[in-house]
Amino acid sequence: MDEIRQLLAESLNRDLYQIMISGAKKKEESEDNQGRLKRAQKRKVRPVLMKDELVFQISSYVGKQIFHENMAAQEAIEVLAEDVLENFGQMQVETKSFHATVLVSKKGKVTVKKKKNAAGQDKKMDLSHNRAKKYILEEGRAVPFLVDLGVQTAEGKIVNSRYDKFKQINRFLEFIADILPILPKDRTVHIIDFGCGKSYLTFAMYYYLHELKGLDLRVTGLDLKKDVIENCNGLAEKYGYEGLEFLHGDIADYTGTDQADMVVTLHACDTATDYALYKAVKWNAKVILSVPCCQHEVNGQIFCEPLEGALRYGLIKERLSALFTDALRANLLEEHGYDTQVLEFIDMEHTPKNILLRAVRRGSEKSKDTGERSSETLSEALHVHTTLQKLFEKDRGEQD
Repeated sequence: MDEIRQLLAESLNRDLYQIMISGAKKKEESEDNQGRLKRAQKRKVRPVLMKDELVFQISSYVGKQIFHENMAAQEAIEVLAEDVLENFGQMQVETKSFHATVLVSKKGKVTVKKKKNAAGQDKKMDLSHNRAKKYILEEGRAVPFLVDLGVQTAEGKIVNSRYDKFKQINRFLEFIADILPILPKDRTVHIIDFGCGKSYLTFAMYYYLHELKGLDLRVTGLDLKKDVIENCNGLAEKYGYEGLEFLHGDIADYTGTDQADMVVTLHACDTATDYALYKAVKWNAKVILSVPCCQHEVNGQIFCEPLEGALRYGLIKERLSALFTDALRANLLEEHGYDTQVLEFIDMEHTPKNILLRAVRRGSEKSKDTGERSSETLSEALHVHTTLQKLFEKDRGEQD
């Protein structure tokens, strides 16, 4: 428990963004937990100022209810450290300077992994007690592409049935805002969006970076559906978005550039995500944002005797395969020069495709493809060999 307590002591200050505690060991509800926190499926912790005093608001999610309790730092350290060790399996910590993961095994073994944030990823934190959710694209303010895509009315009201989409768009723009300081300001920024689909997020990205932030921007959206591409080009022309174009084509075969500042791949199906990540690395993209989708490749290969009791069940095998696929991708990006985070894109209640890989290229002082290949260890343990691994291996073979 000392490791957890030490991490909390380093985190519970004004630089804390959020702590997420999840993986409840007991799902049933009970009145309380040692007279303090109610039994919960998960908890969130954030700093708040109350009468100029810094305290920490602990939000406990019990069934469909949320309970809030405020504690001073020292009290929160003791209560949360014991709570995590006894009742949960995981804790994610995000602060201004670092992010960390705590894993607690069934036998109580604690593993802490901590990493400094890459330059330019500082978050602005609101310490107000009852803060209202502030969206980058505000409710009540009509945005043309949101109106045409059926998310807003002409008066700027959010269409009830599309509110989840509105939240998803704004959540994505929060990730964009985080990496904004990394993007060049003295030249045209080139962004490629692989598998753009109906392009809700592509239009949002262009609108935010060009219309609101004033960046000189060139955004290329690529998708296999010709009718969707035609419609998106028509909308871009309608809004006068001269730096936004949509092309028909396959990610694996795309050769339209040899350089990109940012590569976005949202819900590109199965191995299409691998080709997009590979091309992003080859182009030395400063930023990669990827929300993978429909990961089937590992599902057809995975074999791990210690996990046989879990993999025998189709649904569990499918979900574990998807998670291991993303873990391998994250490891490979790390090995090829990127600081990589695996983040929650949007709550599971809105979409099961809720993992986002955010990778930021490290400085030139850290060369790519160095150090221990953790991807190989994981791959060998699971008896899998993914498309992204093969693509990088082919490069190494050509260099030898």
